[in-house]
Amino acid sequence: MTTEIKLDHPLTIDGKTVESLTLRRPKVKDQRNAEKAAADPGGQELALFGALTGINPEDLEELDMKDYGKLQEAYGDFLS
Repeated sequence: MTTEIKLDHPLTIDGKTVESLTLRRPKVKDQRNAEKAAADPGGQELALFGALTGINPEDLEELDMKDYGKLQEAYGDFLS
């Protein structure tokens, strides 16, 4: 199962405009890999979201905070 997140403020990645992100359901291994990838909680979340969207975490850092909040909300919906 996946969910699409329409961005209010599109990203530009490798010269291409990204207007939405597709987030897939997380698995335990995604969480464990994110914990190994970064020491701080914010970095872990970015690593996790990168794995779930297929977008490089460094590119996700360029998200507008409103759009990042949408990503966090969609992730939370998967867990509830």
